[in-house]
Amino acid sequence: MSTNAALLMKTIIRIFSYLGKYPKLASAQLFCAIVMTVMILVFPIMTGRVKREVIDNSQIDMLLPYMAIVLVAFFLRDFFNWLRILINNAFEQKAIFDLRSELYNKLQRLKLKWFDERRTGDIMTRVAEDVPQTERILVDGIEQGLVAVLQILIVAGFLFFRSPILALAACAPFPLLALGAWLYTRHASHRYKKLRAATGEMNSMLHDNIAGIRQIKSYAAEDDELKNFNQSSANVREANLTVMKAWALYSPSMSFFNSIGYTLVLWVGAYHIYHHGLDDAVLLEFFTIIWALYEPLGKLHQLNQMSQSSKAAAERVFAILDEDDEIHSNHGVSLPQPLRGHVKLNNLTFSYADEPTLKNITLEAKPGETIALVGTSGAGKSTLVNLLTRFYEYDGGSITIDEIELNTVSKKSLRSAIGYVTQEAFLFNGPVRENLHFGKRNATDDEMWQALKAANAEDFVLNLAEGLDTVVGERGIKLSGGEKQRLSIARALLKNPPILLLDEATASVDSETERLIQKALDHLMEDRTAFVIAHRLSTIRNADRIYVLGKGEVIESGTHAELIAKNNHYAKLSKQSFLTESI
Repeated sequence: MSTNAALLMKTIIRIFSYLGKYPKLASAQLFCAIVMTVMILVFPIMTGRVKREVIDNSQIDMLLPYMAIVLVAFFLRDFFNWLRILINNAFEQKAIFDLRSELYNKLQRLKLKWFDERRTGDIMTRVAEDVPQTERILVDGIEQGLVAVLQILIVAGFLFFRSPILALAACAPFPLLALGAWLYTRHASHRYKKLRAATGEMNSMLHDNIAGIRQIKSYAAEDDELKNFNQSSANVREANLTVMKAWALYSPSMSFFNSIGYTLVLWVGAYHIYHHGLDDAVLLEFFTIIWALYEPLGKLHQLNQMSQSSKAAAERVFAILDEDDEIHSNHGVSLPQPLRGHVKLNNLTFSYADEPTLKNITLEAKPGETIALVGTSGAGKSTLVNLLTRFYEYDGGSITIDEIELNTVSKKSLRSAIGYVTQEAFLFNGPVRENLHFGKRNATDDEMWQALKAANAEDFVLNLAEGLDTVVGERGIKLSGGEKQRLSIARALLKNPPILLLDEATASVDSETERLIQKALDHLMEDRTAFVIAHRLSTIRNADRIYVLGKGEVIESGTHAELIAKNNHYAKLSKQSFLTESI
């Protein structure tokens, strides 16, 4: 077996493993397929009897019973085919649901670094398009493959029983059909991989352009982006044409080989009737049933094409499923309850690539303290926060929470104890209520309104058309930046975490909005350990300690007053308007 065939078989076996959950559906479908296939034989059998008994022997009284038998057989064939299709559709959708659910669950357990290296549109293509394409091998593999193989075996058995010499003539094209299938399959995997990759690339570009439509319009870049999209679409077109050209040659060739079989049966049958006294009713039976031998071969040709496409899609799906989960996504130590929130970093080091991003970071946040992180862009502030949430794993040193080493903790337990408010508050395209439920799934309306009030968001939510049930739009587009940020703070208040991470939570807003947000943050930080990244003096002035980072290292620390008195890095940042208020 060739390497390509072995890989195809391995992929198909893996896909079919999803059927193991539904043995009753599989058995019912197999039963229906056998019954409907056996019913096909009734018509040629009755045709032969009509020729011999009704026409040749003038038993006209037998015509009506034979026709009744034929009609009953046709009815049973179509009834069981209808039943099989219903079962198959249920089978298909269950398998697609299982695979898509497994894939989505896997995506949630992957490392953030994996997402950093891939385009969102391509990931969406794998979930939305590649999964159904993968599962088509289940649908067509059973609906076409199983029925086709059964039909070939049953019909071939019938033909050999009636006349071995005519059956051999009917089967003579099989080697040519097998050779054609092998030649088509040999390079099919490459063609379909190229098509799936081109489709993923086009969908990635489409996703990016829709997400960035305001930027495209603001820079009047519509024509350039149309050109780029057309190029990506042309790649899909060319990949499709390559697939179609191969199929255009393959399918008619297989049809021609089938025609050779018809011709041989007619030739051999006529010859044996003339020279060897073959019953002409047998030849009539052959020509009423031989279509049922070649018709499933056509289905198998289509199945061959589909299996190659499904294999390419399946490899993209299984490539995700075979990725390693992020460490401790499903296991690890649970943090104690209640958590005090005593955080220590000791000689912490980390790098995204070769160059170190953080070097020997040592700092401490005692329970209830507010720690401010300041520094120029690229100093490592956001990276440090990402390590506290274990979005990334640190390379050396240690982080402990209440004396428990962070890299031993279950990520679910860790992240349940942390509230994270980012510079760009992310809201899902749903009602305000659903966005707040991320903070506390079972929160009551009263709890939500209390959180909104503490976040200075109560008034504007009350003024929304449908209050808590108002849909905020994709990424909260229907709200202002300040309103989104206050909803994000309300969400964190509902979560009520012992540790809080604020990453530029008041950046890019006007002074009045900042004042409202700062009041909300004051409520949020009460009695919690908080790490604050900020450029605004009002946000960090009252921090218990300020750590100044430069090139991935702590270069200065102390209170606001102490650092100003030192007249060193922190003071220089202030004078350079890094902190956007006067000292």
